[in-house]
Amino acid sequence: MANKKGKLGILVGGGPAPGLNGVIAAVTIEARRNNLDVIGIYDGYKWLTKGEKDLFKKHMRNLRISDVSRIHFTGGSILRTSRTNPAKEKDGIQNALKILDEFDIRYLVTIGGDDTAYGASQLAEASKGRIKFAHVPKTIDNDLPLPNDIPTFGFQTARDLGAVLVKNMMEDSRTTGRWYIVVAMGRHAGHLALGIAKSAGATLAVIGEEFGKTRQIKVEQVCDILETSILKRRAMGNNHGVMVIAEGVAERFSKEDLFRVSENRITKDAYGHMQLAEIELGKIIKREVESRFAKRSEKFRMVEINIGYVLRCADPIPFDQEYTRDLGYHAVNYLLNDAPDFQDNAMICVDNGKVMPLKFKDILDPKTKKTSVRYVNIESDYYKVAKSYMVRLEERDLKETKFLKKMADYAHLTSDQFIKRYEYMVNKD
Repeated sequence: MANKKGKLGILVGGGPAPGLNGVIAAVTIEARRNNLDVIGIYDGYKWLTKGEKDLFKKHMRNLRISDVSRIHFTGGSILRTSRTNPAKEKDGIQNALKILDEFDIRYLVTIGGDDTAYGASQLAEASKGRIKFAHVPKTIDNDLPLPNDIPTFGFQTARDLGAVLVKNMMEDSRTTGRWYIVVAMGRHAGHLALGIAKSAGATLAVIGEEFGKTRQIKVEQVCDILETSILKRRAMGNNHGVMVIAEGVAERFSKEDLFRVSENRITKDAYGHMQLAEIELGKIIKREVESRFAKRSEKFRMVEINIGYVLRCADPIPFDQEYTRDLGYHAVNYLLNDAPDFQDNAMICVDNGKVMPLKFKDILDPKTKKTSVRYVNIESDYYKVAKSYMVRLEERDLKETKFLKKMADYAHLTSDQFIKRYEYMVNKD
């Protein structure tokens, strides 16, 4: 492997995640150990797609072991990142290949989520074998379909910090007698919101999967869950709590419903995704729930906080420091391995220290050209345990006469009216 020709490039695409620098460091060290020059490419695919040699030279750097030997402790990315989609840029694929050829980059490690993987797959297909690609999967959403429930790097660190933040909010909630709505990242799946809530012992978590994988929902349904949790907590003698909700729940709302309740103009990124941060999901729920109490002549105030961007550039915990070193090491060795099973372009997975390459052609959906989504399995014991510790309206709450009356009184309803209004939430069908 030490006599390979050409150079190795590294780039980062998509949103940040704890551990990016760990992958960059491991790739650089292992490539240099195999006598390969390493080119760090700034801002993802952005400058590659311009196709201008001089411009690209200003946005790349030669990486040495001394440049990266201690960066695995740090958050962020020394190569920065961007959401540039080479397939959407004019002549983006051809321009990128032109630059890679001009700089003699024969191997490319891409670090990112499904969109970055798709970009790599398109470049790989167009290169017709001239360049070999290894993609390292990254997302704090943990929604890539890695085998054996292997987490994506960055998820464990994001959950760790998220749980600390929510724990602090729970104490503030108890001390001040108020409710918090905490919005966590998770465009498609609720792994992060659920993991944070379960770890911290939050009052409840709301994720898109509980409504079915594709079904549209109304804003009022989500607010019903929170409102009944508040009423139930009051009946239990507590007037405070913290709800954690996955931002992707907003994508389940109909366009009409979303634009009705959102104050902002909603834009999309280069890959066609709604900019979820612009929707301000927490504020939407806060306004609706507060208005319900106002109609009962009760002044009720909630605090909404979006912790999404707070988690992405945290210093990685030891789990992700170690995990990213494995990923970077195996990415390079996969690229340099001539064995028949290592010929294709692939996404690199590591399970118990052993590399498990997933070939692009096997992981990309032929219709969407993206990897399939790993959802939270709401039939699993993991989810059942999490839900059992939440304070949510349950069927038995409607059958315990005294408890039902307490909740109904707080809602200014009779017991029968309360059942009629909310029993759909516990209906097993």
